[in-house]
Amino acid sequence: MQAEIERLFDQTPSQFASEHFDLFTAFKAGLNAGSIRAAEPCPGSKTGWRVNAWVKKGILLGLRMGSLADMSIDTARQPWFDKHTVPVKRFTVASGVRIVPGGSSIRDGSYVGRGVICMPPMYINIGAYVGDGSMIDSHALVGSCAQVGGNCHISAASQLGGVIEPIGAMPVIIEDEVLVGGNCGIYEGTVVKRRAVLGTGTILNRSTPVYDVVRSTVHRASGDEPLVIPEDAVVVPGSRAISHGPGKDWGLSVYTPVIVKYRDSKTDDKIQLEDLVR
Repeated sequence: MQAEIERLFDQTPSQFASEHFDLFTAFKAGLNAGSIRAAEPCPGSKTGWRVNAWVKKGILLGLRMGSLADMSIDTARQPWFDKHTVPVKRFTVASGVRIVPGGSSIRDGSYVGRGVICMPPMYINIGAYVGDGSMIDSHALVGSCAQVGGNCHISAASQLGGVIEPIGAMPVIIEDEVLVGGNCGIYEGTVVKRRAVLGTGTILNRSTPVYDVVRSTVHRASGDEPLVIPEDAVVVPGSRAISHGPGKDWGLSVYTPVIVKYRDSKTDDKIQLEDLVR
């Protein structure tokens, strides 16, 4: 399948034939089942992950192949129009996913594990992966190709920016048992290692270094390597003073995330998901 998708992506025909659509349907089935992923664990790499660029090509190919179709429940009152190759994902009770009524949407070609709770309204895009037992809270976005581990909590209004282009770039990775606090933003291929905690309003991207006051180090993206937040780190929004020029004279500071501690039993007690909501 990989070879066929890469060949079709690089040598696009003037018109797509039925076998091309069959290929994309089989590819989407793999995404839906979680057997095909835009990024997957790789113990030998620096980040612990590797990008599957061909999967991103497959997603872009499907968008390229699609034609605009009416997907409205009621065209007059709530019109929806999208590429016919990427409709909403189908679920049944047997899927074991709670999709609480109220305007959520999950695109076909995404993996949503058993026990996942989707609070309205939230959105999971094509190529995303959400592991078993995780919660995607209200107004949260899991962007295209973003990878979320098991038993995570993506809190209300948080955004996991999908990275579908450039094709070789790492998508956002959230490993197992991570808590992403409300109104956080994780972008540009940031990797958040397992059991980390992001405090409310934390923003992570390639441009902003993260100051670790516990281990006296600074975490930052470099070259082709993304920003990596260490396992068990507790990150909160902070600031650092501008050290020269008018900014210093005016007493200004700029935003920076700060690791203030590493997770312990007290942290676990504070952030434990209530069993009652499950």
